[in-house]
Amino acid sequence: MKKLIPALAIFAITVSSCNNDAATKKETPVDSGLVATLDSPVKSSAVLDTAAIAKAWNDFKVPSTKHQLIRSWDGTWTGEVSQWMDPGSRPMVSRATMVSKTAANGLFQESKWTGSMFGAPFEGKSLLGFDNGKKKFVSTWIDNSSSGIVFMTGDWDENSKTLSLSGNQTDPVTGKDTEIRQVLKIVDSNTQILTMYGAGMDGKEMKFMEGTFSRRK
Repeated sequence: MKKLIPALAIFAITVSSCNNDAATKKETPVDSGLVATLDSPVKSSAVLDTAAIAKAWNDFKVPSTKHQLIRSWDGTWTGEVSQWMDPGSRPMVSRATMVSKTAANGLFQESKWTGSMFGAPFEGKSLLGFDNGKKKFVSTWIDNSSSGIVFMTGDWDENSKTLSLSGNQTDPVTGKDTEIRQVLKIVDSNTQILTMYGAGMDGKEMKFMEGTFSRRK
């Protein structure tokens, strides 16, 4: 019986201690800042201005003076085209025709090319426009000599009357992108010189095509 009393006393002290701890935990106040954080809605750091958004989208679709410039190049163009396999080779010369017309409410110019490339029939299509959002000229190109699409962007230099575009095309040997660029020189309202550059066999940039085109009147 004497052994039982101390054991009961220890049990009572333990229970009392646990109850006190529980009470302490219940009485501990919850951080009001945490409650506010959990209960308050998450606010976006950027306040969306619906009027500004609407204006941006409207401006994005309205033809600009850059689109008017592109439109001035509509028409049927014919010319002599020189093509090089490598920098030291003699060029292969052929005739080509390009028919360009405005599309998509004046936002783009579609061009269809016909001619020959290294002795084989050639046809290609291009889209040229001006991205009002990026403030850049944009271009795509496809033709019957490749299953890839060429993407280029660039700028117009008013002083030299030159449109310079650069971008990438697929290298079929590696399956990776390789750089390409083109320069369109406006000689006068009815004469243009188009020059294209790309990587040669040694990986260095070379001129692989140049053509002088005249617009039919």
